[in-house]
Amino acid sequence: MSHIVGKEAYKSLEERLNKFPQGAPPSQTLYHILQLLFTEEEAKLASSLPVRPFTLKTASKIWNTSELSALKRLENLCSKGVLLDMDNKGKTTYFLPPPMVGFFEFSMMRTRHDIDQKLLSELYHQYLNVEEDFIKDLFFSTETKFGRTFVQEGVLSADNEIHVLDFERASHIIQSASSIGLSTCYCRHKTHHLGQACDAPLELCMTFGATASSLAKYGYAREIESSECLELLHVAYENNLVQCGENVREGVSFLCNCCGCCCEGLITAKKFGLLNPIQTTAFIPAINHKTCIKCGKCQRVCPVACIEKSQDTSLQSILEINENVCLGCGICARNCPNHTITLNRRPQKILTPANTTHRIVLMAIEKGTLVDLICDNKAFASHRAMAAILSCILSLSPIKQALASKQLKSIYLDKLLALKG
Repeated sequence: MSHIVGKEAYKSLEERLNKFPQGAPPSQTLYHILQLLFTEEEAKLASSLPVRPFTLKTASKIWNTSELSALKRLENLCSKGVLLDMDNKGKTTYFLPPPMVGFFEFSMMRTRHDIDQKLLSELYHQYLNVEEDFIKDLFFSTETKFGRTFVQEGVLSADNEIHVLDFERASHIIQSASSIGLSTCYCRHKTHHLGQACDAPLELCMTFGATASSLAKYGYAREIESSECLELLHVAYENNLVQCGENVREGVSFLCNCCGCCCEGLITAKKFGLLNPIQTTAFIPAINHKTCIKCGKCQRVCPVACIEKSQDTSLQSILEINENVCLGCGICARNCPNHTITLNRRPQKILTPANTTHRIVLMAIEKGTLVDLICDNKAFASHRAMAAILSCILSLSPIKQALASKQLKSIYLDKLLALKG
């Protein structure tokens, strides 16, 4: 493997990926993955791309080539699922996504013959599930999570229905999306190649908006109507799958329907439970022990194994929910044959970033990579992009603003913060 590690192009690409809050800790396995997904020339090209979305003109300047030549290279990277092209008010911009949620998943979201997906699955398992540095960095390096759980809407009480917010509903995300893409589930496709596949439906990975359009354009998703997507959401409910989507209130880009045996996030939740790798819902289930028949079905269907047997004060066996691990998905309540489990609002408020820019800025501040996000001279940043980032910083808590100011060491930002104060 040393000959892969020694190639400068892949090392440069690894360093470029780690400028983003969701990075990729270096290892020989990572370099082997990158070699499967990128040729050496493609790795060299991708490593020079900006952190923020960029235009064809920007890419041609960075690569010192004509716009026609740059366009061919960009389209080739998009066709391989390692780059996204997005329509922004009639103007095409490009974005090199992080490994997750990003090109790791894209590589397995359809059956392909241009790469060895079985070997890739084995490498993903080694990198994510055996070596663990990537998973720990992905889920635990920042307080702000990139993913959040959605509650199963069918188990909400009348009171909860009144108070639940639109962005907390998977159905609202689907109904309000400008476009919807449906793809093969990365996690279950991977475990299929490992000989560990479960019986859950495979084609249930949902993407929205510009991400969906880009993936559909290159065959990594098929575009569907919201009516079909809502039907599939109920299929996911019936198969006891957890809905995990982007941790934002506006412009959610993906919604996964996850099983506890294959999903990286849910496996991590079971393994490192108390650390909450995925943001929970605003709900927590409660068991009425007076009516509980102790059938144990809730315990069997819980995707993160947070329901445990214990004893009450009279030493009677009871089922209890570990609230520090529970995602609040509501699957246990949906499966309770005696309607003994109800969902209550959590006492603590769940704070959800406004949009993707807000989430990325928060994660960059917490991880100490804000300078890479803003001071990326390859991006030829527009005033509009800079204004969006600064606007996010100005809306943060004083503690987060102080961290941002310390990392940027910007007199301009300090004066803005002083004026705001």
